Amino acid sequence: MIRLGIIGCGHWGPNHIRIFNQIPNSQVAVCADLDEERLKSIKTLYPDIKTTKNYKEILSDPAIDAVCIASPTSTHFQFSKEALEHGKHVLCEKPLALDPDECLKLKTMAEQKKKFLMVGHIFVFNSGIVRLKEYIKSGELGTIQYAHSERTNLGPFRYDVNALWDLAPHDISIFDFLFDSAPSKVSSCGQKYLTQAQEDVAFASLEYPGKILVNIHVSWLDPKKVRQITIVGDKKMVVWDDLDNLGPIRLYDKHVERTAKFYETYGEFQLLSREGSITIPNIGFSEPLKVQAQYFVDCILNNKHPDRADAQKGYQVVRTLCATQRSIEKGGMPEAI
Repeated sequence: MIRLGIIGCGHWGPNHIRIFNQIPNSQVAVCADLDEERLKSIKTLYPDIKTTKNYKEILSDPAIDAVCIASPTSTHFQFSKEALEHGKHVLCEKPLALDPDECLKLKTMAEQKKKFLMVGHIFVFNSGIVRLKEYIKSGELGTIQYAHSERTNLGPFRYDVNALWDLAPHDISIFDFLFDSAPSKVSSCGQKYLTQAQEDVAFASLEYPGKILVNIHVSWLDPKKVRQITIVGDKKMVVWDDLDNLGPIRLYDKHVERTAKFYETYGEFQLLSREGSITIPNIGFSEPLKVQAQYFVDCILNNKHPDRADAQKGYQVVRTLCATQRSIEKGGMPEAI
């Protein structure tokens, strides 16, 4: 049985408490938050869980095996660092830190302490995203040419980070997972429409190996909630829509053919679109947060490194985010990663 402590009981923390108490071989023993009302709410739902306003009580408890950090982004590095120093395994919500060097420090510390450090890149545990990766690896889509994602809504608004740092870690981690690589270059733009403190809209163009171009659109200022990714291959194309209740994936048997057309004096190429069927595969449903939590617990129990969302993956995402932010501040100038 893995006994866990949860630091942060705001928007996402209660979900971690629910999930870790549902899966086998794990139990939330204590949770911490500065808000007394949140702790009372947790205590009402889970009377057996100890609550505290001092997160250090979790770290100093020798009975706690692992810590899940769901606190504000600015605290991720410090809380993860202290948890590792106290010999705890760590699952930290995205992003792992605000600086790539801090991510590497945490990675090194986890290796030295022989503890697992995992980042909450929840979408790499999403069954639809896993199916996209299967399509890519099998070659069914052919050579990947480009992809784009849209993650928009009217709110919810945050004040600790901008829309880029709030939303884009999901899409960057997804594309890194799909293409087994980090991007090499990024150019981006963003604007502060609602306040002068944080960008609430951003567009980022990323270049991945193999000349794969990716565009990411994130926004807190949009009339419609959208969670969608399109991947275009030279054989087939696929769309993933996380909000589609009928089925999150549409596989399009569409492509473009280059055919030779000869005349008396010269030959030329003609581009022809080939239209095929649209398939909605049955991929089943499993709650990604539960899959992620089970993966974390299994890694601890089986002494297996959490390759799918380890500190190195977290570092790559933060490095890309920092380059994207620099590009915004430079008016869209390309930034090497």
